[in-house]
Amino acid sequence: MSGQRYTPEFKDEAIKQVIDRGYSIAETAERLGVSQHSLYKWVNAAKPAPSEQQANELLEAKREVLKLRAQLRRTEEERDILKKGRGVLRQSPRVRYAFIKQFQRMWPVRKLCRLLDVHPSGFYSWLKAPKSSRAIADQRLSGLIKQFWLESGAVYGYRKIYSDLREYGELCGPNRVLRLMKQAGIKAQVGYRKPRSSKGKPHIVTPNRLKRQFNPATPNEVWVTDITHIRTHEGWLYLAVVVDLYSRRVVGWSMQSRITKELVLNALLMAVWRRNPDAPVTVHSDQGSQYTSHDWSAFLKAHGLEGSMSRRGNCHDNAVAESFFQLLKRERVKRKIYSTRQEARNDIFDYIEMFYNSKRRHSFNNQLSPVEFENRFHKRLMSV
Repeated sequence: MSGQRYTPEFKDEAIKQVIDRGYSIAETAERLGVSQHSLYKWVNAAKPAPSEQQANELLEAKREVLKLRAQLRRTEEERDILKKGRGVLRQSPRVRYAFIKQFQRMWPVRKLCRLLDVHPSGFYSWLKAPKSSRAIADQRLSGLIKQFWLESGAVYGYRKIYSDLREYGELCGPNRVLRLMKQAGIKAQVGYRKPRSSKGKPHIVTPNRLKRQFNPATPNEVWVTDITHIRTHEGWLYLAVVVDLYSRRVVGWSMQSRITKELVLNALLMAVWRRNPDAPVTVHSDQGSQYTSHDWSAFLKAHGLEGSMSRRGNCHDNAVAESFFQLLKRERVKRKIYSTRQEARNDIFDYIEMFYNSKRRHSFNNQLSPVEFENRFHKRLMSV
């Protein structure tokens, strides 16, 4: 989008995806919706220019690390084989053959056969035994299922994986996907729910203009915003997000160590800069002190935004924002232990920008990611 600007917080996290996490500039730019040229400039500006001596020292250190890793791998090889295979040592030969087949690319077959007390000729004879076409197809399909499940961060259930397979070109039914997932011990990440109040009084100044109408017809029509907290060993990290109701895309976010009005203002500022709406947008929030401040009201007025507030203590009036936080904590936060706030920031940025917005299938979007759902809307608009 022409004229789009980004906050320094967004730029810093985007740079870390390339420098610290190893993503390519092209992939990162595509997922974040920025130009490769801009991201390349950000990364170059953030990199210090190493001297020749530092470059040589770094190269030598890398060589030494590679050498030590090779030595460690040779030393631990046999120990690791026995550690992984102790559950099959007293199993039938067929089970041991399956274990050898699984790890034959990691270790030599003869070494595996010797440690598991089977003869190599028996293993190769077992390999040549014919399988039914159905068993071969199930085996191939199981590999694809595990691949898509891992790409989702180990959170997808059989319905979303079934959609991935259909998009990939596989002809199979959802019940077959469910059966193969059960056989492989793969399941969706579920849980993290608790009852909430459904009553409350409306705000005396800002009415509830949204009224639980969560299905706008176009992007940049209604945004919802809320705050949550993330536990780290350093203390709480507070996260504010702005979600576009049309596609459930997170269009603005901010993370700080304190829950202040600047936290929510920075998130809304990012949304305004990224989306640059050409018509008034309704921004719905709860009645937290950050959203009832004079600065919040002044920001809405200055940018042509229209406020809307839930009834006091009623989370259902802002259910979409609550739903996003539930997904974030269920699929990422509750699966991690963060030592520092910066570690949590990096991981939450990765979830929002590198996975949720650009890749995660959403049932509300007909199993499309928020970015793809919006792209299809714009294509339909241009074809009219």
